Amino acid sequence: MQSAWASGGDDTSSPEMWEIREQLQRILSSEEFLAPERGRRFLEYVVEETLGGRADYLKAYTIAQEVFARDASFDAQNDPVVRIEAGRIRRGLERYYLVAGWADRIIITIPKGAYIPCFRYATAADRLADRPDLDNVLESPAEVQKPVIVADRTDRAAPPVWLWYAISAAIVLTTFVAIFPPLSTFFFSSHRAQNAAPAPASESVPKVLVEPFEEISKEGGSADIARGLTDEVIGELAKFKEIAVIAKEPSSSPDIRVEEPRFALQGGIRVEGNKLRLTARLVRRSDGSVTWANNYDRDLRVQDILEVEADIARRVATAVAQPYGLIYQADAARLAQSPPDDWDAYACTLSYYNYRIDLNPQNHAAVQDCLQRTTERLPAYATSWALLSLTYLDEIRFQYRLDMPQSPHPLTLALETAKRAVEIDPQNARALQALMLANFFNGDVDAALREGAAAYAINPNDTEVAGEYGFRLAFSGKWETGCELMSSAISRNPGPIGYYEVGMALCAYMRRDYQAAELWARMADLKYNPMHHLVLLAIFGAEGKLDDARREQDWLKSNAPALLTNIRREVAIRLQRPSDQEHFLSGLTAAGITVTP
Repeated sequence: MQSAWASGGDDTSSPEMWEIREQLQRILSSEEFLAPERGRRFLEYVVEETLGGRADYLKAYTIAQEVFARDASFDAQNDPVVRIEAGRIRRGLERYYLVAGWADRIIITIPKGAYIPCFRYATAADRLADRPDLDNVLESPAEVQKPVIVADRTDRAAPPVWLWYAISAAIVLTTFVAIFPPLSTFFFSSHRAQNAAPAPASESVPKVLVEPFEEISKEGGSADIARGLTDEVIGELAKFKEIAVIAKEPSSSPDIRVEEPRFALQGGIRVEGNKLRLTARLVRRSDGSVTWANNYDRDLRVQDILEVEADIARRVATAVAQPYGLIYQADAARLAQSPPDDWDAYACTLSYYNYRIDLNPQNHAAVQDCLQRTTERLPAYATSWALLSLTYLDEIRFQYRLDMPQSPHPLTLALETAKRAVEIDPQNARALQALMLANFFNGDVDAALREGAAAYAINPNDTEVAGEYGFRLAFSGKWETGCELMSSAISRNPGPIGYYEVGMALCAYMRRDYQAAELWARMADLKYNPMHHLVLLAIFGAEGKLDDARREQDWLKSNAPALLTNIRREVAIRLQRPSDQEHFLSGLTAAGITVTP
């Protein structure tokens, strides 16, 4: 059996099991270990299997079944999920030991070429390695949603240099916003009407009552932490405009008619020694059923209490309120049973996100019509204006062949409706996201990036905002930072599956890692989306896979003929740097596409 213990350093012995398990929990509880929930399960599983003497069984097939719930038909050649996740974990461990774990005594790694972890004591060289001086760059780690590139190749011995530049760029960008919020608000939003009041949401928008978190520690003493966490969660949830956050029970006065919140967020705080656990749950108030529950464990020796509160609050808010989060999932089934008119504006919002999952053009017209009627009925509801703007823009960027004619001047309509949304509510991140996209496709890239930065500053927990902003940064030539944000969106967003994977495919393509680009593109399942097929076409051309390229070309000729007819112009609309344009067009040329000068 291959040994998973590697000795070295000041102590020639190998770490004990209890030391390894303690180090594993320290990593999993650190905000500097950037991995999604399934990645954390992956790491915990391979470590425990190795400690249990079962390292020989750590193959892609076994891991896929135990961690990713794949069935017996799993084929690692066609489904790269285990390999991709292993790359993500390697990157996460590298970052953890670079930042939070630079002085840790135990080092856990997963060498490339296998999934068996190695455990060793840190050497003197490890401890003397240069540590980045982050303390003077970022006042609080809780202020940044730190993304991580997850694409990986087994033949690359060290993380690419551009990864560390990307992390630095993301830190500098978000530090400005975090440290100087009044100045950044003025810088990004000075041209808007600052006194515009946010519009009231439709009555059907779901309301969430955040009940005070309980202190459940045996010894007591965690009441302040419970109050602090409650306040932090309320603040993070309030950044999402698709829900309404209630901080206390509505009045029961017979003279006041108040719609009862449909959901309650409850929690309990337990502190024992240096360990903190939040047990959180989302409850449907009509019947008391628990729709979701999760534990958040933190080691107070690794993070101070303010960092812990901010970190957990962000994670809870993202899980509950993001566009494809728990409330969306709870209401999606209800939408299928009720016509949109029964639910007013919220039904149209859910319908939009349902359409957004696979970008099926057959659903586009119905969603757009629903949003048009909502803006007529509720002209002061900024979110509906923002989503309507995005549907107009989809007619341009995805080259839909709809059964009905396109909207007249869809780009003009996208700009007008996005501006209307921002005028109504300048602090609505979805409105700023829509204006960012409309400006980008209108050729005003500087304005687009300003709007994207403002949206991200308002709500970095919104994975749609982070991902779309990452797209625009990357396509404007800031590939390092943009790809970081898209990677972050993938790790935190339960949907839409495939959209950001196409972006990551382009990230890999631009650094000429065509194998990783193909893996990312094949993970996407946007069979209706012309841009997905165009990216695949360029990748296959660069790889010399002409049969695969021919199939993609045939699909585009049948479903989006105008895209190939005006290919240079279409690429220039999306990729801003001439060098990026030529690199992408070279792949299309190799695939057999005629590109006119």
